[in-house]
Amino acid sequence: MGESPAAAEVRARLRAVAVPERAAGQQAYMKSAMPYLGVTVPDARRVARDVARADGLGDTASAVSLARELWDGAGYREERYAAQALLALRGVDGDRGILPTIEHMVRTGRWWDFTDELAHRFPPLLKRWEGTADLLRTWSTDEDMWMRRVAIIAQLGRKDAVDRDLLADVIEPNLGDPEFFIRKAIGWALRDVARVDPAWVGAYAASHELSPLSRREALKHLRTG
Repeated sequence: MGESPAAAEVRARLRAVAVPERAAGQQAYMKSAMPYLGVTVPDARRVARDVARADGLGDTASAVSLARELWDGAGYREERYAAQALLALRGVDGDRGILPTIEHMVRTGRWWDFTDELAHRFPPLLKRWEGTADLLRTWSTDEDMWMRRVAIIAQLGRKDAVDRDLLADVIEPNLGDPEFFIRKAIGWALRDVARVDPAWVGAYAASHELSPLSRREALKHLRTG
């Protein structure tokens, strides 16, 4: 079975807006084995949205199908950025039907740029599907570090809607993890909550053994600690 017309269009448009001189620097910065075309992330997202709009890919099933095709067949990292952008389309974002694809992308992408972008899909899911919190609790004990990272940072940007109990539950199994990306995630998640509830974060930091990195990040904008 050959490539779909929509996937071919996304790849062609990415090449059309690429600046090849930029590619080597992007690859070096991201420490990526997969090469770059030289397309900025905003441009990759725009290409995905434009093709989806032109092809009428407004439902979850068609958006996920194209996203998986682009992701699994990617020869360049920007094709994966475009694939991720399809999960953020209006009418798709917040639909629980994207969860298997999110998990697939985290497990196969295995780097912070992919994982952190996918974390942005969770605030709408947490709002619309009550099972999301339990899923994140399960992921927080996964053997895969990147699944645990996405569970920890899944509430970034929720502001007053942050579920403190959920955040504590996903951090708890990871407090002793020596991995930089986990320790950074814990500090980042707590620092984000500190913007709206500094007292809760201060109390949490006082009552839990955080790594120096996590503690420094969590308390960066607080006077306590």
